Amino acid sequence: TWFWNLIQNDFRTGNIDFEGCMRLFEKMNISFDEDHFKHIFKKTLDKHTEDVISMDDFRAIYRALVHRPEYEDLFKSYSTDGKILPDGQLLKFLVKEQFQTEADETTALEIIMKHEPIDEVRKKRQMSFEGFVRYMNSEECSIFKIQHKAVYQDMTQPLCDYYISSSHNTYLIADQLKGPSHLWGYTSALLKGCRCLEIDCWDGNNNEPIVYHGHTLTSRIPFRSVIHVIDKYAFMSSAYPLVLSLENHCSPKQQEAMADCLKSVLGEKLLSLPLGGDVNMTRLPSPEALKFKVLIKNKKVGTIEESLMRMDDDYHGEVEEISDSDTRSDDDSDDTVPARGSRTSFKRKGGDPRTSIPPHKRTKMKKVKIALALSDLVIYTKSQTFVSFEHSLQHQQCYENNSIGEAAARKLAKTSVKEFISHTTRFITRIYPKGSRMSSSNYNPHDFWNIGCQMVALNFQTRGLPMELQDGKFLDNGACGYVLKPEFLRDCNTSFTPRNVGGYSKPMSLTIRLISGHQLPPSSLSKTNKADPMVQIEIYGVPEDQTRKKSSVVRSNALCPKWNETFNFTIQVPELAMIRFCVEDEISLVNKEFLGQYTLPVMCLNTG
Repeated sequence: TWFWNLIQNDFRTGNIDFEGCMRLFEKMNISFDEDHFKHIFKKTLDKHTEDVISMDDFRAIYRALVHRPEYEDLFKSYSTDGKILPDGQLLKFLVKEQFQTEADETTALEIIMKHEPIDEVRKKRQMSFEGFVRYMNSEECSIFKIQHKAVYQDMTQPLCDYYISSSHNTYLIADQLKGPSHLWGYTSALLKGCRCLEIDCWDGNNNEPIVYHGHTLTSRIPFRSVIHVIDKYAFMSSAYPLVLSLENHCSPKQQEAMADCLKSVLGEKLLSLPLGGDVNMTRLPSPEALKFKVLIKNKKVGTIEESLMRMDDDYHGEVEEISDSDTRSDDDSDDTVPARGSRTSFKRKGGDPRTSIPPHKRTKMKKVKIALALSDLVIYTKSQTFVSFEHSLQHQQCYENNSIGEAAARKLAKTSVKEFISHTTRFITRIYPKGSRMSSSNYNPHDFWNIGCQMVALNFQTRGLPMELQDGKFLDNGACGYVLKPEFLRDCNTSFTPRNVGGYSKPMSLTIRLISGHQLPPSSLSKTNKADPMVQIEIYGVPEDQTRKKSSVVRSNALCPKWNETFNFTIQVPELAMIRFCVEDEISLVNKEFLGQYTLPVMCLNTG
């Protein structure tokens, strides 16, 4: 009765066509895959002469797409009469199947009130099969813990204690040789919760700086337009601080234009003074303290104190030179490798800052001109050339950070992993893709998360495993772009390394029962809605935890393939582990087509 009442209005004028049928499904909030929907609709039409269906036909289509047999089996095993689930039986289901040991009658009643669509059933504190289907398809039964869909971590620790969602060459939406630069690069990254954007700035006409990948054929966009887009979308997906990493190739005059633009467009959002006027900081402020603030990451002249002393002066047109070492590893030419202000180094420690650089690493120093107007906007994210871990320990301040190319970072992770991890407990470290990745491909970010690197910058426009790991990792903590690092990667005295986890291992036993699939994308080779799906379950984390297991192949079924296979994993460091479910269509023994994937942190897995 409930079902007929729901749909009869749409059939008032007679039978409905394909479009009408789709509209009715949307009205009922039923999600469906169009390929499968078309196929089932066409099969229903085979019995008719016209291209329209009756109410009975509609019910058959509804049941084919919504009433999954595995839900029916589950429902019937707890229902007393096969039609109704009383609140007591629902509670049994929650405890036994969903492992919700804390659940009580109130929990069961809340679920009934939220998901049961039939009034008279709901009033009796019961659940119909329709309500059960809606509950099973809801976020509460998602494999991703609903508690982790909101910010739940401590956000009052220093910035360097968090993984920060970071983008490389954010303005590019294709390759980095001749692809287009586009404002959509910034919009889409911000809507994904990205919290560190890169802006490559070059001199433009009429004193208006432009953004593009220098010395290439990529198109150009005005710096001012980029800042307007950032102003609009900065805090739409996350309230936590946004870092603008400037790769600055502009003349001092256009650097001043950049500073004026940042101030006038961003206004109050721009952090241009230290919080509470504190210039002698020994630790970075927290994401909580910097909510709704935009931070500028760039080279800086002198100290924060000197910037504050200049505040009331009119220093437009004033420029200072700072030394910038020409150190570059073989394939890393990202100009975010920043300047070391020799003036400040002399002041702080006395003597030549190069004395701690091994002789074979000493390189010529070039002079870089910096407009004070732009320099003074840098507060907590001062770009500092990385020399060595020993040099950083002696000279680097907590508000200074390093950018290291992936190849150099990989070498350091092999030769000095303990020092690298110790470094990332103190200073924000940004890793970026090597310059030879002309197609804007990505490296595996997990290698650098494992050693505590905060800003592991990827080309967001390039789909594939690295971005799937990135998206999965930052689903955590309300997808706010900040994820608290495990305690053992925040402690300065840690002895943890990815290859020797020692006492930091907290083994987790994980059992996954792969039951079935529903409305999987059909194979591109299928003329109807078919595929030969198989599932790979992969674990990414410390080397010891990396593994993958495969299901069998189900032939010619993408609508409702069933596996009923169980997989067991033992994970040594679950805090760093991610799990990826990848569905492929087996075209032949050697050829497989990617159909879809879902990646999430192991600690975000929901039981049941």
